[in-house]
Amino acid sequence: MKIEEYVATVTPETATENRAKDLPKTTNLIEGIDYYLENGNYVFKAWFHLKRGHCCDNGCRHCPYGFKKI
Repeated sequence: MKIEEYVATVTPETATENRAKDLPKTTNLIEGIDYYLENGNYVFKAWFHLKRGHCCDNGCRHCPYGFKKI
């Protein structure tokens, strides 16, 4: 999958300048690409965060920006 290959190249240092943030904004999320379900909860994947274009500082499991909640 091309998205997974691209996400694998992103580091916390390059995440804020990634190309995904420049894609047209959409409210349609795709299961397996933007998120997956775990025990009935949405778990957002790195691709979703990269498309948003910034870190939300919530310590998300798949944060590509390197934020870790302490």
